[in-house]
Amino acid sequence: MVLDFRESFSLQRDVMPWVLVLEAPEIAKGNSRTLRIVNVERNGRVLFTWKGADGFTNIGLYDPDLRQNEMLYSFDKDLLIISCSVNYEKSLLALSYYNSIKEAQYEPLRTVSKYLALLIEIKPINNVRVLKAVDCDIRVQFLYPTEEVCPFPESHLLLVSKEKYIEQFHIILTVEGDNSVVIKKSNQLPRDRIAEDFVWVQWDMLDQRLFYIIPKHSSCVLHCIQFYHEDHFKIIFEVSLELIFTNQAIRLINLGYDPNEVKEQGSSTSVNLQVFTDKTGGLCLFYLQPFKDAKEVKYMVVFLHRGCSKTFKVALSVKEMKQLKRISFINLDGYVVVYLPDHFLHLINTKHPDMMCYHLFLTDAEARIKEICCDCPVQSVLISSVIEYSKGILFSVSLNHLLLLRFLWTCKRDCERLAVLHCFLLHLDQKTLWETEIIEWICENLSVCQMFDPIQEFIIASLYRRMSLETTYLDKLLPYTSLPFWNQEIDGVSWSSDITDMPILKIGMFKGFWEKFHSELDYMKHAHHSNPMHRRDWCKQIADVDTQWRNIIYQRNISENAKKVILNMETWTSDQGIVPLHLEEDYLQKDLTWLMTIKLKDHLSQHLLHVGKNNIDKIVLDYISKQLDLICLVLEVVWKKYNLDLGAFSFNSRGCSSDYFAFHMMCRISEAAIKLAMPLPPGFQTLQLVLGVRCLPLGNLLHYIDAGVLQLTEAFAVKLMKELDDNESNEKLKYSIIIRLPERICQNIHHLWDHAMSNNCIAKKYVKQLLCKIRKRECRLSGQEACSQSALYINFLPLNYLIKMLSAIEEQALNPFEEDNKDAAYLQEIALKQTSVLLGLHKC
Repeated sequence: MVLDFRESFSLQRDVMPWVLVLEAPEIAKGNSRTLRIVNVERNGRVLFTWKGADGFTNIGLYDPDLRQNEMLYSFDKDLLIISCSVNYEKSLLALSYYNSIKEAQYEPLRTVSKYLALLIEIKPINNVRVLKAVDCDIRVQFLYPTEEVCPFPESHLLLVSKEKYIEQFHIILTVEGDNSVVIKKSNQLPRDRIAEDFVWVQWDMLDQRLFYIIPKHSSCVLHCIQFYHEDHFKIIFEVSLELIFTNQAIRLINLGYDPNEVKEQGSSTSVNLQVFTDKTGGLCLFYLQPFKDAKEVKYMVVFLHRGCSKTFKVALSVKEMKQLKRISFINLDGYVVVYLPDHFLHLINTKHPDMMCYHLFLTDAEARIKEICCDCPVQSVLISSVIEYSKGILFSVSLNHLLLLRFLWTCKRDCERLAVLHCFLLHLDQKTLWETEIIEWICENLSVCQMFDPIQEFIIASLYRRMSLETTYLDKLLPYTSLPFWNQEIDGVSWSSDITDMPILKIGMFKGFWEKFHSELDYMKHAHHSNPMHRRDWCKQIADVDTQWRNIIYQRNISENAKKVILNMETWTSDQGIVPLHLEEDYLQKDLTWLMTIKLKDHLSQHLLHVGKNNIDKIVLDYISKQLDLICLVLEVVWKKYNLDLGAFSFNSRGCSSDYFAFHMMCRISEAAIKLAMPLPPGFQTLQLVLGVRCLPLGNLLHYIDAGVLQLTEAFAVKLMKELDDNESNEKLKYSIIIRLPERICQNIHHLWDHAMSNNCIAKKYVKQLLCKIRKRECRLSGQEACSQSALYINFLPLNYLIKMLSAIEEQALNPFEEDNKDAAYLQEIALKQTSVLLGLHKC
């Protein structure tokens, strides 16, 4: 079971002991079955009712902050209370109840309405007012302030009637001499007509929103009203839905509990529809189509913030059809659970619904929730909170990371692995602890995943979670996955996608949730953004950088940017690093860091118009440094897992199996970095090269270098020249490396190796430098035109060939001898000696 249910409130645990104190234990225990939850208010207070002595009906309140119960009101007769609400100050109690047939027997000459709605003063109890007395079901709900302000002396009450209208009462209170809070002008309560002709209503208590649906000819329209403290309410949006309500029975969601209604709606033929929101501005509608005598369960999700919908179909066997229960929906903020007891559990990703691989579909043992009674579904009242009315329990629901991790190890299909990986990473609180466990799994399953790269997905998903909440809209601009598409089927469920109408907003100014929802609509086209720098772009710009690397100002900008990134990394600011990564001048990685910084700044600046330049610079700096920190974290886990130490950064011995795995892991990280066009931490490539020398035969090592898997660095070349002696194998290794070094590295390490090949390179450089000086002098004497024809050439053909070969090297190479005191005569002698060897004139 991947969900963790914890009892945040239980009637038997939190209320029953208090009831036993109030009444005789034998009476209270006999009436314990009548104890039930009626409502949960915005501040978490729970309203409950039970039958007391002599059949009296009592209403109590549980305060979760104080963990105390209190009696609010008591009726001297047996009533079925179906709706109840108390205002913020606990001075007013509103309720509606059902009058049974027995009531008419006591007063046969008086017409008794089936449903009554009452408004009661409870500080102290001194007035009861009848709001409605009708034959149709009615519900009541006080509005709560959405801000930390005191609404006294006015309270607002919603009254929802199944006669298809909603009213709002404005109740003005006053304080009398004995500190009694009473209703001012109780016979004249102002009211507003909020809505009418609806077929479905849902109350969102946390954010004080009312959703309702009005049917049209061939579809229906979803409306939303937002209630505010200062100006009461505003109509926010409306959107057309391709839903048809054949059964005109009114559905009321989160507006009280009627046991008779629950039994009536518990069948599989009833309409089940709910709206869910998340903290980032997501708004989804879940609609379960009636499936009487059907061979499949069919439910649709309309992603209102994305302008699309998905219809899911789950096939059922004949045996399963006979055991069908009612489906429950559970909101987990970013995921909504669709749960059919004893059949399946489907976690639907509402933030990123595009690819099916992010929706986790479970069956059999993994799909069971033992805390939920099969005969009565749970009701999602808050984000990550549900009520099971049959047991009188309020559960807080979360993803069970331990069980998710176990399931990740046992997954057999890539779609499950990917869904669990993202589900796991995006709901972490303590980042390092669980991320380490994920890296452990990656180490053991690198070769198992065929459809995706787990290293890439780990880095991108972790970065997304760490960065997306720092700035508004940022989660819509950062990459969420490295996968461009997914075409693998998922066993047990099929789906289809469709485009839907976008909501029509009715207001001009947005705040709170609606500001985020508006941004979702505006930035929807950027939600599929995969990477701010494409691979082709990266290769081209790196090549351009390589041709202009000598520009002093350019180099200074790159160096300063790289220093900022390194200083912002947690790895380099702590003293607990166990991986032998050392700061070094890695030109290619510095260039790439700078390029990624520029690209990401340009990308964010185009869309984060409300964010200043300094904040964008900080976001980019954090993004790149956290990216490098994640790579360092992967290496730390590998080093701890295989007990590697500083000896891995040495040429003293051949590598063992642990060294080989570390090398393999670094190659996979390097491959992932290339595909994501992101830089690597300082010292990464040098350490990778050292492990390559320890683990690979020379031929394989050179093949890795020539194929671009390993990138030669100056720190590695210096370490190689200084630490290895000149025996036959080492000399071969040094020679193979030095002829592959880039020009700007090569010129700095020749003097470290006293070898004929190094001397040869130094001589060639000197000859070229000398000839360039001759050319310049001749050009000044004879003019540019004459110089261009014959100034570099003499009548000695072998030397002409040498001149031509050396001239083909970089036209503007730096002089390696400007700061060094070299023996020019010695160099001339070496050059002439090498020339005579080539001509066969040298005698041994």
